[in-house]
Amino acid sequence: MESADLRNELVCSICLNLYKDPTTLRCGHNFCQDCIVTALDAQEWSEFYSCPECREQYAERPMLSKNVKLHKIMALFKTAYEEEVLCTFCDSPVPASKACLLCEASFCGKHLSYHSKSADHILTEPTTSFGERKCSTHKETQKFYCSDDNTCICMSCWVAGEHKGHQVELLNEASEKKKEKLRKFTITLDSERQEIKRRIQNLDSHLRQKDDKTFAINRSYTNLLIEIMQQLSGVEKGVHREICRQKQQISQSVSDLNGQLKQKEVNLSRRINEIKELCDIQDPLSVLKMPPTGDHTSPGTEDTADDVKNPVSLNEGIIAQILQSGLCNLTLSLKDLMKKRQFSVTEKSNIFLDINTASVKLLISKDRKRATNAEICVYRPASPQRFNCSQVLSVQRFTSGTHYWEVDVSKAEEWMIGVASENMERKVSGSVSLLGCNHKSWSLIQTTSRLHVQHRDMTTNIDSTSLLKTVGIYLEYEAGRLSFYQICDLVVHLHTFTTTFTEPLHAAFHVLPQSSIRIKT
Repeated sequence: MESADLRNELVCSICLNLYKDPTTLRCGHNFCQDCIVTALDAQEWSEFYSCPECREQYAERPMLSKNVKLHKIMALFKTAYEEEVLCTFCDSPVPASKACLLCEASFCGKHLSYHSKSADHILTEPTTSFGERKCSTHKETQKFYCSDDNTCICMSCWVAGEHKGHQVELLNEASEKKKEKLRKFTITLDSERQEIKRRIQNLDSHLRQKDDKTFAINRSYTNLLIEIMQQLSGVEKGVHREICRQKQQISQSVSDLNGQLKQKEVNLSRRINEIKELCDIQDPLSVLKMPPTGDHTSPGTEDTADDVKNPVSLNEGIIAQILQSGLCNLTLSLKDLMKKRQFSVTEKSNIFLDINTASVKLLISKDRKRATNAEICVYRPASPQRFNCSQVLSVQRFTSGTHYWEVDVSKAEEWMIGVASENMERKVSGSVSLLGCNHKSWSLIQTTSRLHVQHRDMTTNIDSTSLLKTVGIYLEYEAGRLSFYQICDLVVHLHTFTTTFTEPLHAAFHVLPQSSIRIKT
C-alpha cells in the first residue's frame, strides 16, 4: 500500500524506526541524529569512518548536516497518521472505517467484512479511547441514557446502581431526541444567521451609499471652492489692476515732472553762463549797455522749481475700497453659490445666557453673551433653577434640529463647556453637579494639564499642542451627536459624542475663578 511504502522510506536503517531529527552524510544517506552520532563515536578507534549503509569511508569524522526537507516530511507524516485511527489488524498503517465497542478494536473495510454482525457488537466511528465509553464504576459499556441526570450509564447502573428507578432510554433513542432538538435549534440559529447576513448586507449597502455620497459631496465642495477661488482671483486681479494703473500713473507723473525739472535745469545753466560772461567784461560801460537778460543782480529771486507740482502718490484708499467691494460681493454671492449647488447653510444659533440659572459667583454681561467669575458674589434671588457651582445655562432649549455656536475661551485657561439636560442636578455639592460628571450632561474640559471630554465616568483625553482660544459646538439632536471643534486658521475636529437625546438640552458653561468666556455672534 502507498502508506506502507511511504513509511518504509522514512525508516532509519540503524534503529529501524521512523526518522527522528533526520541527519545527512556526504554520501546522501539519512539517519536519526542520535543514531549516526552513536555509530560514529563507535568508530573513533578505527582507521577510517564509514557510512553504516553504503560503507563509504572517510579519512576524518564526517560533518553532519540537518536534512531540513526530510524533517518537514516527517512532521507532516506524523501529523497525518498520528491523528488518524488505524486498523487494529493491518500490519501496515491503514485508516480504520469503524470501531467495535465490544471488541474494543478498529477495522478497515477489509477486516470489517469479517466482523460479527451480532447486536452485541456495537459499531461506532473509529476511536482509540474505548475506556471513555465504559462505565467507570462497573466497567461495562454505556448503552443507556439517564434523562433525570443527563448522563450515559451502563445496565448495572440502571438495574442496581444509583440510577435505579430513573427515566432511562437507549442511547440511540436519546441521541435521536437530542438531534431533533439540535435540528430545531439549528433552525433558530440559521434564522439568526440570516438576519445577521441581512444586516451585514444592509451595512455594506449603507457603506456603498455613503461612499457614493461622500464622493459626490467632496466633488461638489471642490467645485464650490474652485468657483469661490475664481471669484477671489477676480477680486485679486481687480486689486492688482488698480495697483498697476496707479503705478503707471505715478511713473508717468514722475516722468513728466522729471522732464520739466531737467528743462528748468537747462534754462538755469544757460542764464548762469550768460551772467558769468557778463561778469568777465572789463569795460563798465559795456556791461551797463548790455541788453537786459533778467534781474542779474538778484538771480536767486526767480522761481526755478516752485511751479513744478509734486508727483502723484499711491492712493491706498481706492485700493482698499476695491478689495472691500469685491469681498462684500463675494460674501453676498456665497449663499447663492451654496444654494445653487444644493448645500445646506448652517447659521450660528443666537445663544443668550440665562441669568435665572447663573450662579451668584458669575457676572453676566448686559448683552448676556459673557460670563465672568471675578470671585465675588452678586445678589440674585434664590431659585431652584440656579446652580450652586459656577455654572450657567443658555436661554435657548434644543428639542430638535441642528444647532451651532462658538465660544471664545481666550480669557480662560480652565473651563468646561458643553450641553446639559433641562433637569440636570444643580444643588448637590461636589462633582455631581459639574458639567460632564453626570448622565445629564456632556462636556469638553480644558485644564492647565490636559484637554479631555467627559460624560458620567467616561473620560477621553484629546491631543492638543496649545490652549484653545475658540471652540465650536455642533449639536445634531435627532442624530444623537454632539461635536466639538477647535476654531483657528483651520477647523480641527476634537471629539463627537454619540448617544440618544430624550430630553430638552441647553448650552452649558462652567467658568473658573479669574476667568471669562464669551458666546461669539
